[in-house]
Amino acid sequence: MKELVIISGKGGTGKTSITASFAVLAEHAVLADCDVDAADLHLVLAPKIEQRSDFISGHEAHIRAADCNGCGVCEELCRFDAVRKVASQPGGPDLREIDPLACEGCGVCVQQCPNSAIDFPECLCGEWYISQTRCGPVVHAALLPAAENSGKLVSLVREQARAVAKQQGRDLVLIDGSPGIGCPVIASITGVSLALVVTEPTVSGVHDLERITQVTSHFNVPTCVCINKWDLNPEMAERITTLAGANGIPMIGHVRYDPAVTGAQRAELSLVEYTDAGAAEDVRTLWRETNRQLQAATRESPTLRTHT
Repeated sequence: MKELVIISGKGGTGKTSITASFAVLAEHAVLADCDVDAADLHLVLAPKIEQRSDFISGHEAHIRAADCNGCGVCEELCRFDAVRKVASQPGGPDLREIDPLACEGCGVCVQQCPNSAIDFPECLCGEWYISQTRCGPVVHAALLPAAENSGKLVSLVREQARAVAKQQGRDLVLIDGSPGIGCPVIASITGVSLALVVTEPTVSGVHDLERITQVTSHFNVPTCVCINKWDLNPEMAERITTLAGANGIPMIGHVRYDPAVTGAQRAELSLVEYTDAGAAEDVRTLWRETNRQLQAATRESPTLRTHT
């Protein structure tokens, strides 16, 4: 089983649009939308949910007012300033409560409370789904607002996508990764067969491309690059191509700017379903080149998967 992840060092480069087109062109893949903080692959592929499950992760402290003696040990020990005083009855103890947005779930207050007056339940952080689309099955998720542990949710989504692929005899897991370089990105890329970085010809595009390729290099992930909307700034696109070559990273595609991308999104279609011309032609070429890189990376010994 091969795993291809499409990532970007920043948001808005067109990563999900390319992933949606790849989902159509791959024909026999399982999709994994690992951008759990702001998932949007479903806006194009219109998944029909077949299985829905809660994502339970971490803990959150809650003080039982009836058992609190107002000693203040929890407030003194909390390094996140999550414990605050609340109004109490005249002559009564100074009661405390815990701000759920500030609580990091470390459990120190629970362990040190002399009255054992603090509960520490697990948190409902979101949901994950197994759905069916016109392009095949997709595993996706939604993190609740302000919820944490998105990296764990990404790992869960990938695990379930692999299970679906094995069950249905599909040989490719196509991953729409998170933007940036944080925990959900690391969870998206570790152990994959190939990472395709989608960048854009801007100053921030160059900067974030450098950051994300440092991450893939650190985790020994074979990487290639494509430039979306390259013709808006050919000079910067050439600079990116030179940078990639200097670092031994294959530049495998240039996708032109095309208003048809917006038209496809409004029609809730991938670009290659919407048209065969313009940028859609570039994306089809990009898919063929990506597939060649994927086959080569799969044959290559893991000890040789390095670039600097």
